[in-house]
Amino acid sequence: MRRFFILFTFLLMAFLFFGNKTIAQQAPILLYPNGVPNSKPTPAAYVEKKDGDWIYKVSIPTITPYFPEKPNGTAVIVCPGGGYAGLASGHEGKDVAKAFNEVGVTAFVLKYRLPSDSIMVDKTIGPLQDAQRAVQILRERAKEWKINPNKIGIMGFSAGGHFAATAITHFNKPVIDNKNNINLRPDFGILIYPVITFGEYTHLGSKENLVGKDATQQLIDLYSDEKQVTAQTPPTFLVHSTDDQTVPVQNSLLFYEALVKNGVIKAEMHIYQAGGHGYGMNNRTTKDKWFESLKNWMAANGWL
Repeated sequence: MRRFFILFTFLLMAFLFFGNKTIAQQAPILLYPNGVPNSKPTPAAYVEKKDGDWIYKVSIPTITPYFPEKPNGTAVIVCPGGGYAGLASGHEGKDVAKAFNEVGVTAFVLKYRLPSDSIMVDKTIGPLQDAQRAVQILRERAKEWKINPNKIGIMGFSAGGHFAATAITHFNKPVIDNKNNINLRPDFGILIYPVITFGEYTHLGSKENLVGKDATQQLIDLYSDEKQVTAQTPPTFLVHSTDDQTVPVQNSLLFYEALVKNGVIKAEMHIYQAGGHGYGMNNRTTKDKWFESLKNWMAANGWL
């Protein structure tokens, strides 16, 4: 009986030790432990809240790491969508991170600030600051997290797709402190039914939430990311559906065309005939799985 008790105690202690270690690894990490830049004092009424897997009124941005058992050195920052009004952190966040873990990719779900005049001095740069800081912190801690600093991508869904597209086209315009001159350019981008343009085919809610209803044409052009593509824009994988009534398919078409015009030849786009918007990893109208195509594209480019 005594031997059984000792064995039970040992197993319990091991479970608690390794269990806590796992929890610690996946605890959210503050992007700005020394204070959030471009911020105003947060009003008492501006309180972060959750509704299921949706998150609203984010004022303190974080990244939550998901570590695979056998990391291959590649990392992806996952940016949920939500019209720059909320974050769909489940089917466009943690579910995707877990799928990446299964193929050895370290994933970080980004809880980014949603543009708001209530908490930001300049709401138009707030989300981009969080994107650039996420890339920066991954490169700063790459060795610790077993990441190859040259294999860091960013992925976004819907308005999170605009967020990610901005990160891969505005990387040479730092909006954060970068005194160590860390490279802010993601090595690849993954855009799933993304908002891209603030022109004719825009998603009006995303546009107005980021730049306001009375934005100048200069600001509209700046955040119409198809107009910001250059030869230095990283390789990009896009997914969209022709019948998307929320974010028209032309958003992905415009971005892909700009990639081709600028010689970004490692671009790939998958357009489904149906599926609508917001389906995460599972477009129920087809047996095809875009995540399988994504894995093939990543493997072809040396990220798997």
